[in-house]
Amino acid sequence: MHRPPLSRRTVLKAGAATAVATTAAVALPTTAQAARPDSGVSAYAFPLSAVRLLAGPFQANAGRTMSYLTFLDADRLLHMFRLNAGLASSATACGGWESPTTELRGHSIGHVLTALAQAYASTGDTSYKTKGDYIVTQLGLCQDRATARGFNTGYLSAYPESFIDRVETGQAVWAPYYTLHKIMAGLLDMHLLAGNAQALTILNRKAAWVQFRNSRLTLAQRQAMLRTEFGGVGETLYNLYQYGENAAHLTTAQYFDHAQIFDPLANNSDQLNGFHANTQIPKALAAIRGFHATGTTRYRDIASNFWNFVVNQHSYAIGGNSNGEYFQPPNAIASELSDSTCECCNSYNMLKLTRQLFFTFPNRAAELMDFYEKALYNHLLGAQNPSSSHGFHCYYVPLRAGGIKTYSNDYNNFTCCHGTGMETNTKYGESIYFYNGNTLYVNLFIASTLTWPGRGITIRQDTTYPETSTSRLTITGSGAIDLRVRIPSWTSGAQVRVNGTLTGSPTPGSYLTINRTWASGDTVDISLPMSLAIEPTPDNSAVRAVKHGPIVLAGQYGTTNLSALPTLSASSLAATSTPLQYTATASTGSVTLLPFYKTHGVRYTVYWNVTTTPTLPAFVAHYQFDESSGTTASDATGNGRTATLSSGAGRTTGRTGNAVNLSGSSQYVTLPSGILAGATSFTVATWVRVTTLATWARLFDFGSGTGTNMFLVPRSGSGTARYAITAGGAGGEQRIDAPAALPAGVWTHVAITHTGNLGILYVNGAEVARNSALTNRPSILGTTTQNWIGRSQYSGDPYLNAAVDSFRVYSRALSASEIASLNSSGS
Repeated sequence: MHRPPLSRRTVLKAGAATAVATTAAVALPTTAQAARPDSGVSAYAFPLSAVRLLAGPFQANAGRTMSYLTFLDADRLLHMFRLNAGLASSATACGGWESPTTELRGHSIGHVLTALAQAYASTGDTSYKTKGDYIVTQLGLCQDRATARGFNTGYLSAYPESFIDRVETGQAVWAPYYTLHKIMAGLLDMHLLAGNAQALTILNRKAAWVQFRNSRLTLAQRQAMLRTEFGGVGETLYNLYQYGENAAHLTTAQYFDHAQIFDPLANNSDQLNGFHANTQIPKALAAIRGFHATGTTRYRDIASNFWNFVVNQHSYAIGGNSNGEYFQPPNAIASELSDSTCECCNSYNMLKLTRQLFFTFPNRAAELMDFYEKALYNHLLGAQNPSSSHGFHCYYVPLRAGGIKTYSNDYNNFTCCHGTGMETNTKYGESIYFYNGNTLYVNLFIASTLTWPGRGITIRQDTTYPETSTSRLTITGSGAIDLRVRIPSWTSGAQVRVNGTLTGSPTPGSYLTINRTWASGDTVDISLPMSLAIEPTPDNSAVRAVKHGPIVLAGQYGTTNLSALPTLSASSLAATSTPLQYTATASTGSVTLLPFYKTHGVRYTVYWNVTTTPTLPAFVAHYQFDESSGTTASDATGNGRTATLSSGAGRTTGRTGNAVNLSGSSQYVTLPSGILAGATSFTVATWVRVTTLATWARLFDFGSGTGTNMFLVPRSGSGTARYAITAGGAGGEQRIDAPAALPAGVWTHVAITHTGNLGILYVNGAEVARNSALTNRPSILGTTTQNWIGRSQYSGDPYLNAAVDSFRVYSRALSASEIASLNSSGS
């Protein structure tokens, strides 16, 4: 969050504070019933009470945090609230960011209320509810004293109301609305998750106070005030409006629409550079809740565009974002490695935003949950210290070479991430499963049991993922379930078995559907093979992170404080007998790599200089599609890069022999991961007979999502054929535009070559366009995991309606004469 110009160490030592915006649980309803259903939603969360964690790293993290919640002295947290209300308190004051002189004092009690409510809902242990109820009662006594203390009716805080005067008049003050928001969010959670009626009464009074303070201001005054971090006030008020349908809450929520941030986002413009990162994420959360509350599509677009920018252009390999708490220029990653990268609150809020977008965009479900998994496992799971019985938590997660994680403590820390850490570790069950009617989404592979409310059906998930790549679902009870199993984009060769029998054609980056009437005892076995990948940064292809499947691996350096990135020999990486553990040779000598989430108490590096990659053969793959049946297409080069015909893709008469037939509905061909990994030159050449020219339908698209890809379309939005490559989303594309679209109804030979900075597009053996400033090469994309013929990385784009024959991939640029020869030979 935006803080006074002091170092973190100075702030902690002095008891000054910073905070991060946090928000109330957004899965409405749970204990209580919402008055208004959300608009534009087609998936729903189960209540936390329906999901129980089984043994594994998530249950262990939750247990440590719940021990801390039991340990905490509520009266110490209430101390400054009581003094501010003129009530006596003999409790010892807290330190750190809750010290009596810190302007942010009071925010942690909101985090604690949310964590207690979530712990109660997640376990059924009434001791958490009892402690939460006590805190709510005491806060009510403090609020009742507002007018006697000279405050306006409904005011409740650990600092005087004059702090609000200061923010309204532009005086220096430390984010007072952030603290008030967190208290409001905690009260709403205590009502919704723990059934505390008084919490709603206190919250409604406080919401009326927020409305009173802001309704007196002009639009210009409010917009000026919004330059100071204000947390998720808007989101909580939208949630409260959905629950109670009080129009005043909707009006007040919209007082917090920040035009300086919203207007560029609504225009799909990334202007985040230089803005405090976690001040903005709660604004996007408020926007998506505003869409759900009102149906206003501008809010939806703001939230979706924000997510796209942050995930694709501002996030590190572990899923976190920000350096020194601020957004940097798009795609600045290798140049922004420090001890203050990846504030944990940012990922906490990004995962909340991702959930809301999942409910909103079911066609983006796999993409959204791939990111959710990345940030959950690599950032937040590993931000808690497993050696601490109270689950002490990181603030920043350093990503410089030689960084080391540092953690909170019992009573002299209370940073924003200390608070969101309590929340993160008490709600792990919230996104494993979603539903819509009889449809059940299995999003995450976390050992757990789902008891489906009202259906008499239980789904138990047994897994030691990610240390193994398998998971088993066991159904107890019977009934119709349209089961949707997430197949991550990073896997290849996934298999799913129902009662031991292979079913479906699992496609990376999608959900496998198994729609049937299930009987008690039925099992679903999921296998998601993981492979080693070396992921480049977008601003320096030589700076890379090592991943095993979705798991980022970190080099273990003990007490050695590195002064620069080590150089890693990629070819020396070797798996050990320990799951997810590798050894390698680096410029520093032999090194062990372990999962980053398991890296604690030692210095490490996540990023490396990697100057070599496994060498590709000159002729990488050749798919003739001459098989008469089956769902595979052999690689005629003998390199073994077998392709898969996906979603019912069939065969038809080809230019020679057979061809793959794609209908334009959902059929496509999947090529192996890393088809051009490390290539600095390449050629893709093929015959295609387009049946219907659909704008943006891909002839091929090699990538790992919308931020990182290379593609060729027979017709772009400009009406002509286009080749493009980017590691920075659509805004970072380098292109070659043909003078016309590819023709329809006839066999056409098309090829793209690239060497140095020169890319050339050929049609029917003749050059039709070139770009001599093509600095993006396949090597910048890393090991691409979604390599398709006929399908786009963008879920909204149409599938290709065409026949494709003799699809060739080279790791060198063929000459013009070689291209002409392919065209004349017909092969």
